[in-house]
Amino acid sequence: MKRAMGIEIERKFLVIGDDWRKLGTPLRLAQGYLGDSSERVVRVRTAGEQGFITVKGLNTGITRLEYEYSIPLQDANEMLERLCLKPLIVKTRWTLRHAGSLWQVDEYHEPRNDLVLAEIELATVDEAFELPAWIGEEVSGNPAYYNHTMVTGLASQSRGILKRG
Repeated sequence: MKRAMGIEIERKFLVIGDDWRKLGTPLRLAQGYLGDSSERVVRVRTAGEQGFITVKGLNTGITRLEYEYSIPLQDANEMLERLCLKPLIVKTRWTLRHAGSLWQVDEYHEPRNDLVLAEIELATVDEAFELPAWIGEEVSGNPAYYNHTMVTGLASQSRGILKRG
C-alpha cells in the first residue's frame, strides 16, 4: 500500500479502448453504502471471497481520509443485501502495472454499464507518473464519477455529467 495510514491520494480517469484488458486479471466487486451523506461515506464491499468495510471522509482536492477493514464475507453479503442503499455498485476490477505504477481499471455493470474508469493511488499529491495510452479525460474531484454519487444521486446528474463522453 503506497498511501500514508488513513490518507487516500487518488487520481481518476476515463478509459478509452480495450488494450488494458489484456494487462491484468479481473476480479468481481459488489459494493454498497450505509448512508447518503456527502461529508462521509461508509462502504461495504465484497471482492472475490473477501469482505471489507471502509470509512471515507470528504475530498480535499485529490486527498481524503480513508480507513478500510476486513470483515467476514458472510457479514458483508448480508449488509449488502439488507442494509445498504440500492442500487448496489457491481463492477469488474483489473489491477495492472504501467511504467512502475499500479493502476486499477473498473468496468461498471450496475447501476451503469457504459462506464470504465481507471485510478491510481499516489504517495504524494505531486507524485509523477506516466499515463498509459488507454487513459482518457481526467475526472479526479468530479463527484459525478464517485461510486457513492452513482448510488445516492448527490451530484447534479441532470447536467448530463454521468454520460460517457
